Amino acid sequence: MQLIFATNNAHKVAEIQQAIPAGFEVLSLRQAGIHVDIPEPHDTLEANASEKSGVILAMTGTNCFSEDTGLEVEALNGAPGVRSARYAGDQASFADNVQLLLRNMAGQQDRNARFRTVISLRFNGEEHLFEGICPGHITDAARGDGGFGYDPVFVPAGDTRSFAEMTLAEKNQYSHRAKAVAKLFDFLARQKR
Repeated sequence: MQLIFATNNAHKVAEIQQAIPAGFEVLSLRQAGIHVDIPEPHDTLEANASEKSGVILAMTGTNCFSEDTGLEVEALNGAPGVRSARYAGDQASFADNVQLLLRNMAGQQDRNARFRTVISLRFNGEEHLFEGICPGHITDAARGDGGFGYDPVFVPAGDTRSFAEMTLAEKNQYSHRAKAVAKLFDFLARQKR
């Protein structure tokens, strides 16, 4: 079974490629020959994921999925949340976003946070949503040079290392994205029977 993953983010493609069971093929937008940057204008992860999968379905008529992910920090009332990728501004780099987060967390005792991923699957004309959550906490300083986004400042519950200090396989044992992807492929495997 072949699906298009509606993203231009190579890091997300790499994470999902690690989690795909046998019998499935996932194509990134680039691999599918689609060169479009889909905006994320909505105020929920669900709506942004749905927007992206809907655009690709309309363009291709093919089964596809997309995701949107946010880092939700308790002490910041759930921020950066749906604005995680643009926390420090629309042209901000990962490093800019991390630095703003650390500044906003300075002196905060409550470091609890969670990553949340929502996947929107368009399959045989219907939409299905899958959620993955990874609880953890925000560090005082960036640690590690792997991963992307907020990985250097997020330690998942049950470990002492930041995501950026882990291999991709280690990260996927905890990852919000891996959890949502597992639900996605469990659903698809049941459709194949």
